[in-house]
Amino acid sequence: MSAGPRATTPDGGFVRRIGLFQATAINMSQMCGIGPFVTIPLMVGTFGGPQAILGFLAGALLALADGLIWAELGAAMPGAGGTYIYLREAFQYRTGRLMPFLFVWTAILFIPLIMSTGVLGMVQYLQYLWPSMSQTEGDFVGVGVVALVVLLLWRKIESIGLLSTIMWVVMLISVGAVIIACYTNFDADLAFTYPDGAFDLGTTGFWLAFVGGLNIGIYDYLGYNTTAYLGAEIKSPGRVLPRSIVYSIVGIMAIYLIMQIGVLGVTDTDTISGSSSIGSLVLEKAWGKGAAQTVTVLILITAFASVFAGLLGGSRVPFDAARDRVFFKQFARLHPRHRFPTVGLLTMGVVTAAGFLIGNHTDFNTIIVLLTAVMVIVQAVSQVAALIVLRRRQPGLNRPYRMWLYPVPALVSLVGWVAIFCYADKNSPGRHPIEWALAWVALGGAAFLVWAKVERTWPFGPREITEEYLNRSDADAGTGVAGSGAVGNVAEPA
Repeated sequence: MSAGPRATTPDGGFVRRIGLFQATAINMSQMCGIGPFVTIPLMVGTFGGPQAILGFLAGALLALADGLIWAELGAAMPGAGGTYIYLREAFQYRTGRLMPFLFVWTAILFIPLIMSTGVLGMVQYLQYLWPSMSQTEGDFVGVGVVALVVLLLWRKIESIGLLSTIMWVVMLISVGAVIIACYTNFDADLAFTYPDGAFDLGTTGFWLAFVGGLNIGIYDYLGYNTTAYLGAEIKSPGRVLPRSIVYSIVGIMAIYLIMQIGVLGVTDTDTISGSSSIGSLVLEKAWGKGAAQTVTVLILITAFASVFAGLLGGSRVPFDAARDRVFFKQFARLHPRHRFPTVGLLTMGVVTAAGFLIGNHTDFNTIIVLLTAVMVIVQAVSQVAALIVLRRRQPGLNRPYRMWLYPVPALVSLVGWVAIFCYADKNSPGRHPIEWALAWVALGGAAFLVWAKVERTWPFGPREITEEYLNRSDADAGTGVAGSGAVGNVAEPA
């Protein structure tokens, strides 16, 4: 029997081994970790009734609009780092390396914060199985989970693809069990009886609840872009990347809507909003304590899969920047045998553990609002601008996928992200997430100026225009074989 075809050409030391099925599984595992199991009560509490379904619908719309941006940019520029590459290519003409530097600076904070919420959810559900667990014991459990994830990621990418697929199957089983339990005890009156004024669009309260629900909803969908961070390890990225993004969003949207309606039909909204383990509560009510405990274990595995997939993608973000001398050079190190970024993985693991410890001593919603506020400034809004700039600056760039109905999805994405940012303080009173987000970006700007002075780059030196992906052929972009490199390296005066 033949050994089969060889892996496609490496790109920056990575090897393209992840196909469409594994890519979609990685995205969905990251999207559907602990999210719906802990945010359904938050969503119901925000809206005050079954109209909470609007939050998941709004989140799906924003995720799809934003996902199409990722699809076009990722298919055209499939390298390690995702947003880093897109901002580097789009903003190099005027601000040199500022925007990609700021993105990596913020990503080292907001990506681990996302992962820390997954660990928080795990500890929250573990309390159903371990009711006497103290906060200190919870701290040790959470940090131990992060350490185990890092240990499991310390291996070859093809082994990770297999692990991701297995955990994706466990995720489907756990979600499926909760859904079946819901609909075996479903009461339509509970699910579809709305309080007075539930849809009163003329009130400030409705719109505050809507934006708060949108914030929770988009948090639940985060992860649809994980494969874009793994662009250098995706087979046929021009075809696989867009499909993995769209398939995962549509699939998770269907799961969330079915689950949300099902939970609403099992118990009253007050009980839902006050529950810390709604999945276990539903299962216990439907099938008894034993079944609830069994599926709770599966929910814990699902949450673990989400953290696993998120750190897998996030650890690749600083690599390309460091290799291009746009971030600390230590992040450019790859494991000599397994070919994964060692410093990036360890750094993300440490920050995830720290974020978990902070969240375990505050509250879940504050972490969600803070991470989205930080992410909006340098990633979400900047990528909308990058899409438009690249269409104008690099019209000859090979785009295996072009956004449907351009520029409508980009504008929808922009409006959604700006609304989330502007209402962040109202959705987390007393925590000042906007101020913290702006302070972190400002600190990154100061760090960039120091770094740029040392490196003698813009604004203390010339801008270097490196249109790396502009001359890659259709075959290169479609199959994922590395192209011949940049059109040129043109130094422009500051």
